[in-house]
Order: sequence, then C-alpha cells, then structure tokens
Amino acid sequence: MTVKPANILFAISDTGAGHRSAAVAISAALQSASGEIVTCDMLDMLSVTGFPGVRNASNLYDHLSTRQLWLYDLTFQVTNGVRRIDVLSRLVYLQARRNIARALQTTQPEVVVVVHPLVLRLICAARRTYKLPFRIITVVTDLVTLHASWTHPGVDLCLVPTNEAFGLMQRRGQLTEQMLRTGFPVHPKFTRCDYTRHAARRELGLAEDRFTVLVTSGGVGSGHLGDMVLELERVYPDKQLLVVTGKNRALYEELRAQRRNPHSHIYGFVHNMEVLMAASDVVITKAGPGTLMEALVMRRPVIVTEAVGTQERGNIDFVLNHELGLFCPTIDRIVEAVNDLTDGHLYAATVEHLQDAVPRNGAEEIASILLEHLPSGGSLNTPRVSQPEKNRLRRWRRALRRIRQHARRRPRM
Repeated sequence: MTVKPANILFAISDTGAGHRSAAVAISAALQSASGEIVTCDMLDMLSVTGFPGVRNASNLYDHLSTRQLWLYDLTFQVTNGVRRIDVLSRLVYLQARRNIARALQTTQPEVVVVVHPLVLRLICAARRTYKLPFRIITVVTDLVTLHASWTHPGVDLCLVPTNEAFGLMQRRGQLTEQMLRTGFPVHPKFTRCDYTRHAARRELGLAEDRFTVLVTSGGVGSGHLGDMVLELERVYPDKQLLVVTGKNRALYEELRAQRRNPHSHIYGFVHNMEVLMAASDVVITKAGPGTLMEALVMRRPVIVTEAVGTQERGNIDFVLNHELGLFCPTIDRIVEAVNDLTDGHLYAATVEHLQDAVPRNGAEEIASILLEHLPSGGSLNTPRVSQPEKNRLRRWRRALRRIRQHARRRPRM
C-alpha cells in the first residue's frame, strides 16, 4: 500500500536570506530524522498575497537594507506594535485572502511552520476563516530585538531561540505555555562538519599554516565590505582572507578585478559556508542571526561589524553580554581586534569560552517537536494507514468548500 507522507509547509518571505535558510535547516533536520515520513514545501507567502508593495517585499528589503537603511528602520519602528500590526495585517488579508487560501489548499499541509513574522497573522486568519485542518508553529528567527508581529495568540506553539526572545514575547502577551526555547535553527551540516582546520584548508586549496580570517556580510553583501578587505590586506599581508560577497555581484566583480594579495580569496554566494568556517580562525560578520549563529555553533570567535536594520541591534548586545566575541563598528577597530586574536593565549581562552556558549542542535530540536505535532504523533515506527489519510482528505475537501463559499464574503479577522 502506498501511503502519502505528511506535509509540512514552511511559510517564509525572502526578505534577506535568513528566513529561507532557517526553513532549509529545519527541513534538512526533518528529512534526516524521519526519512520519507514527511515532505516539506516552502512558500513565500508575502509574494503569494499579490498585495501591492507586499508582494515585492524581498526586492524592497534588498534595496532598503543596502541603500536606504534609515527608511527601513523607520518602517520597523512605525509598525512595531501589536495593535498596529493587527490592523495592517487585516488590511492585507482582506485583499489577499483568496490567494492565501488557494495556496494553502494546493499544498494541504498538516503543519504550517511560520519563519517570518509578517506572514504569521495571514496564516492564522486563513485558518480561522476557512476552518483549515492544520497546526501553526512559529519559529522565531531573531535573537533579541523582535518585531511585535512575532507575537500572536492564534498559534499552537512558538519556538524561540534565546532567553531574551522568550522574555520579550512573554511581556508582549504570548502565553508561557505556548512557547519553548529550542536554540537557533542552524543547518545540521554545520554541527556535523568534522573538518579540522588543516583538512578544510586542503579541501579549499588554501595554505594550511596561515592565520585565516573569514569576512562575510550577509546574503546581499551589505556594508563596507570592500574597504574592509583592502585595509586588512594592507595591514596583514601575511594573513589569509576568505571574502564572501553573497549576492552582491558588483562587489564580487570589483574585488576580483583588483590586484589582490595572493593570500586573499574572493567568493560570491556560497553553499559550503561550513567548510569556509572550518578553515577559518576568526569570522568577521554583520549582526545577522544566521551567519552569527553558524559561526558560534562552529565555535569560531566572531568580530561583529554592524547591525543592518533595527532587528539586528540586539544581536550585538547578545554577543557582548554573553562574551561570545567583539563589536567593532569601524575598520580601525576591526584591524585591532584581528591583531588581538592572533595572540595564542587570548585566542585559546576565547575558543574555550565558546564551547558551551549556544546550543548546537537547534534545528534537530525543532524537527523533533514538529514530528510530535503530526497526526501520527511523530512515530517513525508506525506507518500511516489509509483511514487517517482518508480523514485528512475529507477535512481538506470540506475546507475547499468553505473557501469557495467565502470567496465573495468579507471575513472577520
């Protein structure tokens, strides 16, 4: 008998690389833990809405985060209130409910995992309006500075990465019994990477005996990355630099075209960041939670350069308060910090402090919780039988009828 796997839908938005990366990390952990018991889909739900402005959120974020950060921060502040985001979400939902309902009916998930705050209320409203038969679990992908849109009583469960996030959600009204602390969803390939520094450098074709600094600035390559690289090359001609420009193709071409120090290596958007980190002694990064937590999971000292957007500012405090690295907002201070970390005693002490700094198995922990919320209770030994599958299809048929009946109504949110 062929049994259809349970479906888990990740509701994301490609505003930056972090939300999709978190979904990919959890999906990989799910596949490792369950095999064929689940399938995973991903939908950019803001794009699905078709709502003017909202449907282009990913392009808008890339533009604002690199060219008009002041406007991005202003938008964050203006919308950062539970009541305000309730009203704004309702306006979007009233216009986009049919598109959202069609997308959900097409994928027919049994669990929807929300990894973007602006998507959350739209999913909850659709489930309530059409009585859709799935559970909603939020995975918070910010560490400290959380937008108010992460908080909503309509979820079944909210998974948070830090004590700071847990406390803020609680103060904003999220029920304690709705929340669990799991750690941040770093892709399992980082925790399973067993390369030594020398082995990773051999894999990458690098010099094995040089102090190596990984320089990255997020998926869109924001910040003054080019100037930083030039200064590090000038001051440390003997150091090995691994520079990741992300999706910033112009910066990649610019750095590649210049006459480089022979120990500098320029990369664009990469899929082997775990190997680059394994090869490195120090990671220089902005305060984005994804790359920051990947480096800490790999137990690499971090030098944080800047916060791109209000939501990243708390991450700097997180690093400093937990003594996980240094904050260096200027190129001069970055250069000094690299020099400090070349001291063997200081470096060893910093690495020792990182050993138990953050949980390494956040993605695996989240995957385990998701499996428990499937109708089968997460059992990997008991096959799903045909009757539950028939019941699931029956529930979705009833939901489809409700979607059609509500097509011309104005739903309550």
